[in-house]
Amino acid sequence: MIIDIPPIVFTIVFYIFCSVIAIQLFYYLFFFTRLAFYRKKNKANSVQHPISIIICARDEAHNLANNLPGILVQNYKTTHEVIVVNDNSVDETKYLLDEFKKSFKNLNQIELSQEAKMIEGKKFPLSIGIKSAKYETVLLTDADCLPASEDWMYYMQDAYNDDIEVVLGYGAFKKRKGILNKLIRFETFHTALQYFSYALAGIPYMGVGRNLSYKKDIFFRNKGFSSINMIPSGDDDLFINKVTNKKNTAIVIDPLAHTLSEPKKTWDEWMTQKYRHYTTAKFYKPIHKFLLGLYSFSLFCIYPLLIISAVFYCWWLTLSVFAIRFIVQAIIMFKTMKKLNEKDLFPWFILLDLWMPLYYLFTIPAIWKSPKRTWG
Repeated sequence: MIIDIPPIVFTIVFYIFCSVIAIQLFYYLFFFTRLAFYRKKNKANSVQHPISIIICARDEAHNLANNLPGILVQNYKTTHEVIVVNDNSVDETKYLLDEFKKSFKNLNQIELSQEAKMIEGKKFPLSIGIKSAKYETVLLTDADCLPASEDWMYYMQDAYNDDIEVVLGYGAFKKRKGILNKLIRFETFHTALQYFSYALAGIPYMGVGRNLSYKKDIFFRNKGFSSINMIPSGDDDLFINKVTNKKNTAIVIDPLAHTLSEPKKTWDEWMTQKYRHYTTAKFYKPIHKFLLGLYSFSLFCIYPLLIISAVFYCWWLTLSVFAIRFIVQAIIMFKTMKKLNEKDLFPWFILLDLWMPLYYLFTIPAIWKSPKRTWG
C-alpha cells in the first residue's frame, strides 16, 4: 500500500528546516562571532600576581613524572607555589613527589590517607588544596595535563584585573593519528567554542578543570563545593556555573596558555568520560539549559530536514538555504580553530559537523542517568 503524502507536508518540513537554519545562524552570528573576532585588550600595566597552582592526583605517578616538570619550570618570576594533593594513592606518587621536592622548593605536597564521606569525586582534595594555598590566585590543572609553553602561568594570570575573579582557559588534547583523535578534539573544540562565546556574551556557564583559575575569595564566599558535594563531577563546570557573571569572568585563548592532555585511546573510554561529564548538565541554570538545549536540538534536526526537503520539496532552494549556514559556519570555524590552534581540523569540519548529531544520540542518556561514583 502506497501512502500518498500531501505536498503541503513537505512545504511545512521545508519551512521548519528554514527555521532551524535561522536558529543556527542566530547562535553563529550572536554568540560564536564573539570568539571568532575576539581580540585581547591591551593593558596599560601588567601585574604578575602570586599564584598557587593546584593539582589533585590519585595514582597518577606516571602522568606526574611526565607533566609536573613542565609546571615546575614555568617562566614566572613572581612568587608562586605548586601544590599536589595526593589523594589516597597506592602507586609511587608519594616517593616521586619526595624526589621532586629535593630540586623544587616551591613544590608542596599534601597527603590524604582517608576518604571523605558524603563528598563525591575530587571535590574534597581540591578543597583541601585551595584552603592550603598561600596565595589568593589559584590556577587549577590535572596531573595528565602539560602546559603548552613555559609562559602558561603568565598568560592565565594576566587576564585578572580589579573586577575579574574567574579566568577560563582552554584544555586541549594532543594531536594523534586516527579518526577517534579528531572526534575527541573536535568535541573539545566545539564545547570550548560555546563556553568561551557565552562568556564573551556575558552569560558564562562552565570552565574545564584542566585549565581554570579563580580567586580563593570567590571560592570561600560561595562556601566552596558544599552545594554540589553529592554530585561526582562538577568541581569545574557546576562551580563556575554557580559563581560567574558577566562582570567577573575573563577568557584566555592564547595557544601559549593552553594545556595539553593525552586523549583516550578507545571509544569506550571516551564515552565513559563524556557520560560522567554530561551528568552535570541537568544542574545548570535554566537559561543555560535552554540555550544549550536549543542549539543541540537545532543541530540534531538540520540534516534529516535537509534530506527530506531536498528530495521531496525543492533541492536547489533547500541547498541554497543550507549554503547560507555553511558559509557562515565555515568562516567562523576557520577563525576559531585558528585561534585555538586546531586549524588542522578545518578540512574535516563538515564531516565532523555531520557527526555531532550522532554524538548527541550516544551521550543524551547521560542527562537523565544517575552518575557513577568515581573519582575525577
